[in-house]
Amino acid sequence: MNGLPGTVGTIGAGNMAEAILRGLLRAGMAPASLHAADPDAGRRALMSALGVRATTRNLEVVQASELVVLAVKPQQLEAAAATLPRDGGPLYLSIVAGATSAVLRRLLGARARIVRSMPNTPALIGAGITAVASDSGAEPADLELACAVLRAVGEVVRVPESALDAVTGLSGSGPAYLYAFIEALTEAGVREGLAPETARKLAVETVHGAARLARESGEDPAVLRARVTSPGGTTVAGLAALEHAGFRAAVLAAVRAATERSKELAGS
Repeated sequence: MNGLPGTVGTIGAGNMAEAILRGLLRAGMAPASLHAADPDAGRRALMSALGVRATTRNLEVVQASELVVLAVKPQQLEAAAATLPRDGGPLYLSIVAGATSAVLRRLLGARARIVRSMPNTPALIGAGITAVASDSGAEPADLELACAVLRAVGEVVRVPESALDAVTGLSGSGPAYLYAFIEALTEAGVREGLAPETARKLAVETVHGAARLARESGEDPAVLRARVTSPGGTTVAGLAALEHAGFRAAVLAAVRAATERSKELAGS
């Protein structure tokens, strides 16, 4: 079935794990072939409502799954890994920020099958993009299996593991930058006299439409920007104000700061 594993489990049942499981259900996997472990009763109840087999026992999920998504918070990883078998078991697909292959192999064993990834929150509606990486210990078949699972929630790109911190800074954290931009556009519209709901709708649909045009046209964003920018017009004035306020520099700084924080997490 589209190269998907026969069974998939998640260690952790938070938002990203839920997004992946919902994506697999949309892709046609049977609910009974999906498993999730989480200590939170509310999250387990949500998984059960989807038809996913929910438990508190990590080992139960591992024993029942061909591929296991490690979906815990970075500070929970060591405790979770202590409950998992070393040097064997299923393919592990990690979405844990900052957890390098070296860290994962220290926790799970040198012979563990491991693929790392960095998804983003639009995966919740099947519109995410995930970067996938591995060290030399992963087989091509393992990489393809991981990619098949992640395609259930959006696009997938492969990158060297050394690039994952930058991916985190750009696309992992990027949705938050765009939400902040939408908030600012909405506030600006209200200040200029628009009703709040009208300003919000205009801001959301403008960002959505512009992103869709950039994606579907395949053209360089600079070309698309130039087409909107008539000499002496309103857009020129707006872009000049953005540049004067340091818009581009602020975006560069945001991605750099998030990238550096990802590196700090990897070293902690």
